[in-house]
Amino acid sequence: MLQRPRFSLVTCLLPMRMVQGPATNAMAATPSPTATHATSLFFPPAPTMAPAPRRPLPLLLLSFSFPVLLLLLSLVFLLSHTTFSLLLCPLLPQSPSRSANGTKTTDAAAASLDVSMDRTLLAFHVTASPPPPAPPPPLARTPPVKSKKNSKKSSTKRNKGLFKRLIRQAPRTRQFAARTAELFAPPSPQRPCAHRFFMTWLSPLEQFGSREALVLETLFRWHRDACLLMASDTMDSPGGSDRLRPFLDRGFRVRAASPDLAHLLRGTPAESWLGAVRRGEVSPGSVPLGQNLSNLLRLALLYKYGGVYLDADVVVLRPLSGLRNAIGAQAVDAATGDWMRLNNAVMAFDRGHPLLREFIAEFAATFDGSKWGHNGPYLVSRVTRRLPELDVTVLPPRAFYPVDWTKIGGLFLAPKDRKEDKWVQAKVDNIRAESFGVHLWNRESRGIEMEEGSVIRRLISDGCLFCNSSVVA
Repeated sequence: MLQRPRFSLVTCLLPMRMVQGPATNAMAATPSPTATHATSLFFPPAPTMAPAPRRPLPLLLLSFSFPVLLLLLSLVFLLSHTTFSLLLCPLLPQSPSRSANGTKTTDAAAASLDVSMDRTLLAFHVTASPPPPAPPPPLARTPPVKSKKNSKKSSTKRNKGLFKRLIRQAPRTRQFAARTAELFAPPSPQRPCAHRFFMTWLSPLEQFGSREALVLETLFRWHRDACLLMASDTMDSPGGSDRLRPFLDRGFRVRAASPDLAHLLRGTPAESWLGAVRRGEVSPGSVPLGQNLSNLLRLALLYKYGGVYLDADVVVLRPLSGLRNAIGAQAVDAATGDWMRLNNAVMAFDRGHPLLREFIAEFAATFDGSKWGHNGPYLVSRVTRRLPELDVTVLPPRAFYPVDWTKIGGLFLAPKDRKEDKWVQAKVDNIRAESFGVHLWNRESRGIEMEEGSVIRRLISDGCLFCNSSVVA
């Protein structure tokens, strides 16, 4: 009699994943569906070693070819970049950091080049094809640039003509001595000059403008009984008289006279030098002749008559009557306090002072018309240093040069706000307290407008004589 197989509760409650897993393996091992079903339901599967599944061959080849493909793409990119650099980069503009000769360019030039390159790249990416290049501008005919050598020759030739004009004996030149004596020692009942002042003006008449007239106002503001002699061939003219008319009409004694070099240099070490000039044995050089002759004239005037010499761009802030045998220093050594360079824009000397004679001798012996300052500030500096035993007072820079020529432009600007106004007023108070005058350095500041409220305008306003009238038409 057949017995039914017994089922255990455990067997019936097996999880489905345990039942389905072996059935799947048995199905893969035996092809009979009936046996597979019976085994999976009634008996546990027999342990068997199933072989590892094999991967398809194309997938294996693809896994190996992928790195090779990346390597090939990299090589293609490198080769194309190298070809672009070798063939096209020489045709592009140079890097803005250095020019063709290896020198660095400015940041502004580099920035502009960067902007132009950015615009070029943008146009390349946006448009399908670059726009046609603009036609080149027509070539403009530019005048040939004169070389430094040719310019120097031209200046020397021009100075030779001016030399001949200034040293010749013209009718007005022959009257210089008599007119000067009449100014400094007028006949009775006119009062004599309390102080003698000298200026030179060898520039064109048109350059004597309102600024120079204001300087004269500051001079007579503090020296009403003074006499001013201007050694000038251009101001000794009807046009020059018109410019001096406001002072003459108010009784101030100022006169322009064409200088007589032969009279002024007679008996000085430069007398023989003047003879050599007339014979054409001295080259006037390339530096503007008026500057070099002015350096000699101021020395000769002081040596002949004695008094105070002032450049036409020195604003006077207080009486100069107390100065005697004095010259101002332009720069001093910050560590020692000793002067480093003197300036001849302001000098006060007695008549016939030995240091003046040494200055004139140095001018004649070492004259060089092609070196700026050699016959002027550098001359008085080297002679004074060589002869310290001679009686002379060296004034500190704050006396006449409180502001260096490199910073003079700031004194012509009006304050923009309250903070700048305080700075301007403080600067004005400081200069008033410590300076006899201010050198305006016309060579650097002539083109700068004297703005209302600036340091210079406030200083000149304190010394003006014709504050409510026009000095120069």
